[in-house]
Amino acid sequence: MCSAEPINCFPMLVNILSNTFLRLFNSTARIRVWSEPFYSIKSSEVESDVFFLCLSYMLILAAGLSPHFAMSSREDYKVKS
Repeated sequence: MCSAEPINCFPMLVNILSNTFLRLFNSTARIRVWSEPFYSIKSSEVESDVFFLCLSYMLILAAGLSPHFAMSSREDYKVKS
């Protein structure tokens, strides 16, 4: 009926309890509960924008790592370690 994760199971439990109480009071109405815990991106344009943003960030990060290691080894050479 639902997965074992609490974030998915709680709305289903509320739905079952609500409908049970409605039936106890002889009501014909039903309560429907749904859960969408994570925002889903429907637009491929937004997905490509996020991808290129992450890619550019990673490229800038990768460009900054090599000078860091080069300066580290230069300092070691200066100290003669």
